[in-house]
Amino acid sequence: MLSHLLLCLCPSLQLVSDDPQPVALEPLQLTFGLYQTDKATEMYRKFMPMLEAVQEGAGRRMNRDVEVELRIFRSYEEGIAALATGKVDFVRFGPASYVLAKQRNKNVQLIAMEQKKGKTRFNGLIVARKDSGIESLADLKGKRFAFGDQNSTIGRYLAQEQLVNAGLFARKLSGYEYLDRHDKVARAVQLGDFDAGSIKESTFKKMNEDGSLVVIQSFDNVTKPWIAREGLGADVGAALTQTLISLDDADALAAFGVDCFVPSSDEQYNFVRSGMQVALRFDSSEATVAVRGSGGR
Repeated sequence: MLSHLLLCLCPSLQLVSDDPQPVALEPLQLTFGLYQTDKATEMYRKFMPMLEAVQEGAGRRMNRDVEVELRIFRSYEEGIAALATGKVDFVRFGPASYVLAKQRNKNVQLIAMEQKKGKTRFNGLIVARKDSGIESLADLKGKRFAFGDQNSTIGRYLAQEQLVNAGLFARKLSGYEYLDRHDKVARAVQLGDFDAGSIKESTFKKMNEDGSLVVIQSFDNVTKPWIAREGLGADVGAALTQTLISLDDADALAAFGVDCFVPSSDEQYNFVRSGMQVALRFDSSEATVAVRGSGGR
């Protein structure tokens, strides 16, 4: 009777359950890094649909909101350093950049790798002007060559491997430069500033609508890995891997030309490591070298 009276006189009094109430988790903030390979506006346009899909998928798997911030590094070196020192959570890099980051920090981890047209290999190209008379690597002796970034897989390392294997060392060229980006290399060759250059296949297709360029050598490259920094939580890494591998957002995938993502292993990049070692033989103090861009990128 007394307890009934108290409840009637104090209608605002509420019984408290002994069961703790769930506490809402703060959104997980992640940073995703790219180095600049194209105009920044174009890169934002291409990658935002993908990052929105990653946010949604990873958040669903971890049962919490995920927010991903896109960071575009001005150079390959800046991006590699950020990953190796843990200043960015996960990245999309070229194979050579992964190898270099792994050398600096053995604990960076592969999340997944891209697949294109059902394969995890695609072509790098060495190109020349169609009207130049250059038809093979042998014709490049005494010519000027445009490379991309000094840490680029196609733009430098695997292209230089091709030149070395053909007996074309730096001293046998009249000169070469690093122009940072594939589009800049293609344009420089088109304008006649250089006799030949190394670019990725997608750049060739995009910038050769007038048919002014011709391929004189193609070579294999591994598709791009997505990589997590040391110390990123195992649950976060697993959620990112599962999200990428199960991703079926056709628009997000098509934006940068991949079919899907597949599991990756360090061994898949061994042939790039071998190519990088061969490329080290290309340079010589006898060659004429000019480096442009921020910090010799």
